[in-house]
Amino acid sequence: MTNRDLRTLAWMAIGVGFMFASGCSRSEQGTSTSVEASSTAPSSSATAGQKAEPKSPEAQSVEPQVQSEIENMEAQKRASLLADAQAALDQTRAALAALDKGDRQAALSALEQASGKLDLVVSRDPKLAFAPIDVRTSIFDLYTTPDTVKRVVKEARDDLSNSQVQQARLLVTPLASEADTHVAQIPLATYPAAIKAVAPLIDAGKTEEAKAALEAALNTIVIETYVIPLPRVRAQALLRQAEQLTAKTNRTQDDNQRVHSLIEVTRTQIQLAEALGYGTKEDYKPLYAQLDDVQKKAESGQSNKGLFDRIEQSLKRFKFSS
Repeated sequence: MTNRDLRTLAWMAIGVGFMFASGCSRSEQGTSTSVEASSTAPSSSATAGQKAEPKSPEAQSVEPQVQSEIENMEAQKRASLLADAQAALDQTRAALAALDKGDRQAALSALEQASGKLDLVVSRDPKLAFAPIDVRTSIFDLYTTPDTVKRVVKEARDDLSNSQVQQARLLVTPLASEADTHVAQIPLATYPAAIKAVAPLIDAGKTEEAKAALEAALNTIVIETYVIPLPRVRAQALLRQAEQLTAKTNRTQDDNQRVHSLIEVTRTQIQLAEALGYGTKEDYKPLYAQLDDVQKKAESGQSNKGLFDRIEQSLKRFKFSS
């Protein structure tokens, strides 16, 4: 396989978080974690000779705010978890483990507890369709420029036009810069009935069928993913820093240069979000116009309160759909 065939993009460093499995059968669920990793695999022709692109000093300065935003999202979702639903899942797994050991009585006891917990969940909120039981966060952090992304996308399109689907796939797969919060949920329309249907199988001595039914039920756990584009989070944090500087009554030349740099890096982050496909080209036009207006006023010395309000609200409301 040639370097061109590998196409794993040496220009990026990707922060890779723990991916929650789509099937939850016997896997353990713990607290969410994330780690960063760098990739320096052979490059494509679009990136030949380029080194991994580091974060700018301005982007690095807002990393605590970025991490805080991710943690806040996970905390919001974690607050909605239902202890009884979590206990029901744990007891389902306990029943499966008991059947593996041939202990049918322990399996029946665990299933009885699981059914009781689910009955409590349903009785408290009869309209609830999915009971949240676990939260995990995956982080994919892409350190590159909008122009590099555009070149890679163009090369991927060229590959597709030449029916080189797998080469194109290797190019576009890493093109994401986001935090994904995955919420695992029990489907209450089917899971409780599936659990109750296992007891007669155990009573009839059909252990293997009972185990298969439990595995099938566990694999119906639904994963809902909430995406936070990291360029948007960085853009918001950068603008807040710029706003603090413009509020100073006696700005120095260094302050003015810092404001200029922060706004330019904000623009780059918005351009990166656009290049990565978080929204459409038309969606971004108002953001650029508002940023131009803020930059013009800030660099002319204006420091009135509310200078950044409009674009900050636009970023907050912007639908960065992927």
